[in-house]
Amino acid sequence: MLASSNAVRRLVAQQATSKAPLAAAVAKRFKTSGAGVRHITKISDLSRPEISSILSLAMEMKATPTDYFTALENKTLLMLFEKPSLRTRVSLEAGMTSLGGHGIAYMTGDSPIGKKETYEDTGAVLSRMCDAVTARVKSRDQIAGLAANSTIPIVNALDDYAHPMQMLADMQVMMEHSGVGPSGTADGLQGTKFAFCGDLNNNVTYDLMRTGAIMGMDVRVAGPKGAEFAIEQSVLDECAELSSASPDAGTVKVCETAEEAVDGADFVYADSWMSYGIQGEERNKRFNMLLPYQVNSKLMGLAAPTAKFMNCLPAMRGEEQTADVIDGPQSIVFDQAENRLHAQKALLYKLILKEIV
Repeated sequence: MLASSNAVRRLVAQQATSKAPLAAAVAKRFKTSGAGVRHITKISDLSRPEISSILSLAMEMKATPTDYFTALENKTLLMLFEKPSLRTRVSLEAGMTSLGGHGIAYMTGDSPIGKKETYEDTGAVLSRMCDAVTARVKSRDQIAGLAANSTIPIVNALDDYAHPMQMLADMQVMMEHSGVGPSGTADGLQGTKFAFCGDLNNNVTYDLMRTGAIMGMDVRVAGPKGAEFAIEQSVLDECAELSSASPDAGTVKVCETAEEAVDGADFVYADSWMSYGIQGEERNKRFNMLLPYQVNSKLMGLAAPTAKFMNCLPAMRGEEQTADVIDGPQSIVFDQAENRLHAQKALLYKLILKEIV
């Protein structure tokens, strides 16, 4: 965990005689614009203490939502959608409404961005009109472009490299099912054994790996061999760096088989095998290559007796998991989906009110 409280203290000690070098060092780790604003492009743009504070607030908001009905009064969130959405749009729009603010859903298919105007210009313009922007897009370059000149928080709502809002919801649900309350979120996942089976060349997989390294988890992932399923080297390098940054950091291992990954796991995670538009022979090929990594009852039997099954949804029964698993007593997928609402409310609250900068 590169930016734990201990790491920040070390930076302060090293730079005690000069504030400017310290600011530069912190900015290198976190995505800022230099204008007192934080952009969240991937889960590792947040430190462990920051994640803990968000999750504690999310739990409090979930327990007593009426206490926050005016928390973001007169604040506006713009939600950019290039990719289809259900959970993201509904949770963000409902969340802003429940905090007393307003959410605007902008479908880029109707009026594309990055065509007649650069993403950098769009980010600068939106900074004059809104309090924060979420963007569900195809490419990490689009997120970077929006953030480049923005003086309001830009939050990645999904791209090809990360899915940080989903990670917050996932951590919240794992803590809840581990009996962790708002006061225990800093170490609530320490030592947790976590397995992912399926396509490893995947935005969710990448951020789950980062999450585990930051939060002190034992993460094991398994998927087919071949370039189309391979983890990007930059992700492996980042996870290695995160894992070596603190004695409390987690570990990430790429396993040969699903059975190796799931053995003794506390949580087992699957994600969609097929992107939109994959059909015909290509679909059949992917299905056959991924089938050994399907989460079924036999595979779940290798996990811990109290293990829970997770999927960020949408899910296809008979593909990444069988119906008896996702509809069975170990499944927490709908608790997981609900927490998108609470975790995102907490994140937006802290970003818009500059509790995290």
